[in-house]
Amino acid sequence: MRQAEIYRKKVLAGILTEDGGEYRFCYDEAYLKREDALPVSLTFPLQTETFVSPVLFPFFDGLIPEGWLLDVALRNTDISMLDRMSILLLCCKECIGSVSVVPINKEGGDNV
Repeated sequence: MRQAEIYRKKVLAGILTEDGGEYRFCYDEAYLKREDALPVSLTFPLQTETFVSPVLFPFFDGLIPEGWLLDVALRNTDISMLDRMSILLLCCKECIGSVSVVPINKEGGDNV
């Protein structure tokens, strides 16, 4: 299982999980209670129910760089171009826009 914290404008908005070939995105309860809470994407309206997909959600896949920038990111790793979750975790901590993807390190230690 791999997980990432999803931030919107540096505020924790939810958790993205890949487990057994299934992807889940769930908003953080505290985020949903905020008066200024906005969806991370129009495809993820604010709700308490978990979003589930057999493939990486198109919104998150769209955060992954393309072309030469992706080539540079993958050059010194053994990550397959088909492993979209690994690429997302590698490349999207400080991507352009209001959303950031921060891997959750299960071994302990800092995430940010």
